Order: sequence, then structure tokens, then C-alpha cells
Amino acid sequence: MRVTALAGGIGGARFLRGVLAALPDADVTVIGNTGDDITLHGLRICPDLDTVMYTLGGGISAERGWGREDESFVVAEELAAYGVGPAWFGLGDRDLATHLVRTEMLDAGYPLSDVVRALCERWQPGVRLLPMTDDRVETHVVITDDDGQRAVHFQEWWLRLRAAVPAQAIVPLRAETAKPAPGVLDAIGEADVVLLPPSNPVVSIGTILAVPGIREAVRETAAPVVGVSPIIGGTAVRGMADACLTAIGVETSAQAVGVHYGGRGRAAVPPAAAGGGSQAGLLDGWLVDTVDAGAAVPGATVLARPLLMTDLEATVAIVRAALEVAGV
Repeated sequence: MRVTALAGGIGGARFLRGVLAALPDADVTVIGNTGDDITLHGLRICPDLDTVMYTLGGGISAERGWGREDESFVVAEELAAYGVGPAWFGLGDRDLATHLVRTEMLDAGYPLSDVVRALCERWQPGVRLLPMTDDRVETHVVITDDDGQRAVHFQEWWLRLRAAVPAQAIVPLRAETAKPAPGVLDAIGEADVVLLPPSNPVVSIGTILAVPGIREAVRETAAPVVGVSPIIGGTAVRGMADACLTAIGVETSAQAVGVHYGGRGRAAVPPAAAGGGSQAGLLDGWLVDTVDAGAAVPGATVLARPLLMTDLEATVAIVRAALEVAGV
């Protein structure tokens, strides 16, 4: 079976671990979000790609869900002693090696997709990991604070401000001129099933879909497309997805996020109903938690199952439920 998943960081990576356990013989391709990428201290950092690579390759910090296991932060402490920030972004010593290798390869002219392939040769994540694009796309957030209205990098809004300052707009800069990385469109078009894990629907899945051609490929693929809700009982399972949804005018509920993606089983959902409409018409199936069993997404089959990824066994059950609603 050929499985293609669009994924962000922690939630997507944990779901993918369940995909590999449930389908050990499957050919799995992961299209990773690069909108969270940022350059700090001259190093290009790709948080979501690294989280998927480390999680599936056995190097992730189980406690934090990001960064390396058995990590130290000596370099970060030394930078702080020099008064060099930002202090809100934790660069671990082991993690720095990945960023150094990536930056050297990018500076040498290698595209990001080649860099990711080279890094995965060490980690052997068991999937083909592709960046959504080789072009530089960064998600920025428009806010108003004591300094007036300004745009900040998503990482600053998420980590330093903890999304406590309301976002007036969330913009994936340069996404509209980016091209899908090599292999991305083929992976979607040739898949037997396309999965949207419980990643952030705005700044993870939404950013991937913002690259021209990717949303259209998902809508047009012959494979069933099934999404897993990141919202349970009106609350985001991880992080502050509610703040992102509020910024684009979508209610924090499993039903609203499903409608935001839109069902493929009938004519496209009107833009007003889809909370902006840019992602309408993607889903054949939508998996929600049992507490959201009444959710309805026009044009998509809705299935309710327990969605908390408390351990690998629970995650495998979620994956199998997604395959059940996909009919594969």
C-alpha cells in the first residue's frame, strides 16, 4: 500500500509512528511543513521536518516531543551569557549538528529536498520524507502590541508570545510563488490513501496546502483522503491551534475544522461555510473523537473513535480507524 501524509511537527510525527506500526509493509511518503522554518545564528532550522525525522528515527526527546534525547544546552547558555538571543528558541547542542549540516549543504547549493534525503540517511525514519517545497517559505503573524501593528515570525508568536497576543492575520510568506518539491505531487497522485494527521490545520496542514498545486493535487487524487481531527471536545489536543483557528475565523471544534477542509463528495462547499474556503473540498473521510460523534461534514463520511494518542497501541487504533473510513 502506498500512503501519503501531510504533516506538521509533534502531533503529525506521533501519528506517523502509528502508521508505520499499523502498516509495516506500506510505502509511506510524508510531505512536511516548512513554513515554521527559521534562520537563527546563521543556521537554517526546520523544526517540523526534524521532529518527524527524529521521532521516526528514534532520536526524539520523549519528554519534550521535540529536539534530541539526552540533550544539553551549553551553547545556548553561552550565547545567553554574551547577551545574544533569542532566548525563547531552545537550540540544543546535539540538535546544532543537524542545523550545521543542513546550512552547509544549502549554502553549497543543494536544494532542501536533497538535504533532507541526506539527513535521513543517518536516521532511517522508515518513510520518504519530503519538504513541501524547496523554496523558502516562512509563516509570519500580524499582531498589534505596545510596538504597534507589526509582523513577527510564527516561531516568535508561538514560543515567546505563547500565541497570547491575538493574530490579526497568519501569512505564509512567498508560498504563492513556491513550487512543490520534487516528488510531492506524484506522491499525492499515486497514493492508495492520503492522510491528514492531527496537525495544526492552519500553520501546518494549511501552509502545505498553500503551495500552488498541492491543494489541487489532494482534491484531484483518485485515492481516498482522510483527515484526523486535532480538536477534541472543543479543545486543541496540543499547542494553541485554537488561536490559529480564531485568526482565520474558524470555530475551535472538530466539525468546524472538518468543514474548513471540506468534503469531496459533492460540489465545493461555499467559501463562507468553509471559513475562508481556500481548502474546501479535500476530504472523503473525517475522523473525530467519540465526544464529537455528532459532527457532520457535508461531502465526507464522519467516523467517531477515541483520538487521544496516549501510547503506540492507541495511535495504531486511530490509524486503523482512518483506514476504515477510507475503505482501504
